Amino acid sequence: MATEIERKFLVRGIDWRQGRPLRISQGYLNRDKARTVRIRIAESRAYLTVKGPSQGASRPEYEYEIPRQDAEELMELCEGPPLEKNRYTVTHAGVTWQIDEFLGANAGLVVAEIELANEEQAFQRPAWVFTEVTDDARYFNSSLIADPYATWRSTT
Repeated sequence: MATEIERKFLVRGIDWRQGRPLRISQGYLNRDKARTVRIRIAESRAYLTVKGPSQGASRPEYEYEIPRQDAEELMELCEGPPLEKNRYTVTHAGVTWQIDEFLGANAGLVVAEIELANEEQAFQRPAWVFTEVTDDARYFNSSLIADPYATWRSTT
């Protein structure tokens, strides 16, 4: 079984903004807690991803590249409008961070993700990383489709 081990953090400042971002559009065919089915278009490439339920920072994940035309058609079947974001990739202390700068109804939200080999893996946090939100379901991309950041920003 493929397993994703990922931790998420809120980001401050702009020191993370390095290089050219990858523009991502993604939609969800299913956003159930037990399973999510996502369609992602990242510029010229497209993916179908199935994720199982989270247990801590871990969850089953299966991702397959699909034809972009198929992804565009599947996006029409997704729940709600697509989630739009710019993704920056930054290496810090030998570890790769992916920083998502959300757009549209989620503008103003910036989240850094780090994928780990195991849940106990040690890593050094960059200065621009602060509050961990791994266990806060509001920050799941699938949640941001139905409950965008603009609607709850004043409570964070």
